[in-house]
Amino acid sequence: MDEHDIASVMGFSGFGKKARTFDLDAIFEQTRRTAIERSQRVIGKCFITGNVITLLRSHDEVQKSDSSSDSGSDSDSDSELIGPPVPPQHAAQQGDDDDDEHVGPPLPPGYTGSTAHSDDDDDEEGEAQDDDDDNPVKKIPDTHEITLQHGTKTVSALGLDPSGARLVSGGYDYDVRFWDFAGMDQALQAFRSLQPCECHQIKALQYSITGDVMLVVSGNAQAKVLDRDGFSVMECVKGDQYIVDMANTKGHTAMLNCGCWHPKIKEEFMTCSNDGTVRTWDLNSEKKHKSVFKPRSFQGKKVIPTCCTYSRDGKLIAAGCQDGTIQIWDRNLSVHTKFHCRQAHTPGSDTSCLSFSYDGTMLASRGGDDTLKMWDIRNFRKPVNGVSGLTNYFSMTDCCFSPDDKLLVTGTSVKKDEGNGKLVFFDRISFQRVYEIDVTNASVVRCLWHPKLNQIMVGTGNGLVKVYYDPVKSHRGAKLCVVKSKRKEKHAEALTQDYIITPHALPMFREARQRSTRKQLEKDRLDPKKSHKPEPPVSGPGRGGRVAAHGGTLSSFIVKNIALDKTDDSNPREAILRHAKEASENPYWIAPAYTETQPEPVFAEESEDEEPDQEPEWKKRKI
Repeated sequence: MDEHDIASVMGFSGFGKKARTFDLDAIFEQTRRTAIERSQRVIGKCFITGNVITLLRSHDEVQKSDSSSDSGSDSDSDSELIGPPVPPQHAAQQGDDDDDEHVGPPLPPGYTGSTAHSDDDDDEEGEAQDDDDDNPVKKIPDTHEITLQHGTKTVSALGLDPSGARLVSGGYDYDVRFWDFAGMDQALQAFRSLQPCECHQIKALQYSITGDVMLVVSGNAQAKVLDRDGFSVMECVKGDQYIVDMANTKGHTAMLNCGCWHPKIKEEFMTCSNDGTVRTWDLNSEKKHKSVFKPRSFQGKKVIPTCCTYSRDGKLIAAGCQDGTIQIWDRNLSVHTKFHCRQAHTPGSDTSCLSFSYDGTMLASRGGDDTLKMWDIRNFRKPVNGVSGLTNYFSMTDCCFSPDDKLLVTGTSVKKDEGNGKLVFFDRISFQRVYEIDVTNASVVRCLWHPKLNQIMVGTGNGLVKVYYDPVKSHRGAKLCVVKSKRKEKHAEALTQDYIITPHALPMFREARQRSTRKQLEKDRLDPKKSHKPEPPVSGPGRGGRVAAHGGTLSSFIVKNIALDKTDDSNPREAILRHAKEASENPYWIAPAYTETQPEPVFAEESEDEEPDQEPEWKKRKI
């Protein structure tokens, strides 16, 4: 059998021949050339990534070094470009310096991006960005604002829960309003309003650290604790006002001034009152206070605390008093003060607010003497910084630190129609006025800067609550409600009846399929019974409350005749007696009915013939 027969039977040939040797270098070179041709045909549709280009180029250099030893004829093919063609402006840069080749797709013509900048420009940009980060004024969220209408009187209390989802406001109108940012739309309406303390002004509102309960301090002697929905959880007991030593009473005996929650213990809160005491309370025991702190003057007399607060770690209790002093106790030692600064503010002026910094080393005080001062807890004899001229007409004007602890914020008061109340920002270190916001033409009383939301809440003297925020720097809060459109009011919605679906009911009991809501409302509106349409007023021609109908029917004729004028101007007595003679002469109705049964008259009339002194006949009869 020859080779052709074997090939026809086996299906292949080449029997008895020597195995072919393959040139791997030649195969790879052919493959590379084919890849170049294909990549040039599909240019504009796809780009080869920088990593692949780098890989192929490095492999090309290795291949170039190998092929240079074999022959010099392949030098031109090795210099061919792998991938899309390089733009002209980039080819010049590539020819000058191969080490600075751009990795990735080719740059578009005229592009002057970060690759065209020098290292000096990059350093300048980095320094400018660092300056913006270090400048605390750039972080103030004041580009946008919303206005919540609490009422018409002063907003004297503001509170935000720790998550920043719910805001609560209280005022001189005794109302406490709840605002839910996630549930509000652009109408910006409070979802609940109540008067927890009846006819007492609200002095302070604050959520606990867990956000499940809220402290309400009002003008009476008993603080209240409400839950998130406004229902009462606890009411502090009132003390005996006839006991001289306030330490022996179970609670406050005079008007409250301020109150706040413990920053670490969720069941403990504190209140201060005009009875000259600062008391701590436990949420689980409302029968009696937890501990009592009694501020004293230099002579040892009782002084009234106007504001109180905890330190950030909860170990210190600070109180500002009417005699201008700031007194600080250890929370566990209520007898003697740990720090005591006399004449911190002008005696007789109400210190309206004390606020600890986030690092716990500094204390800011807002005085009723139009001043704002900064104190160092480690050296409490004199203030570190202070500024005057900040008008203060309210005993609850706030001051607070920014979330980054670099700014101090407070509000100013104005008289009616004498300017705008402002929100003033001071640098914590230099105490220079670095920024201010014109809020409204009324006093700025309360201010809060929430660290999570990065939004500023302001309560004013004309019943407004303003929320300042920045769409980029702020989170949630007011940003949730401004994007929601107002809901359409459905006035006729109450007219629709509830439709009960009974899919397996018998045909005789099955109700008809309900129409769409809009069509059903229109139909019910036309129904006088369902819409409770009132009777139309009497109008048109007619007299005596009757309408004179017109038409050719019998009913209209009767109604028309009824409405005719049939008044009689004659004497009513004559009109009645004109038929008397005819009735006596010719009785028709009553007399004929009794003709057969008419009894004999017993009382006979006295005849004219009888003498007056003669006794009547009926008297002679014996009964």
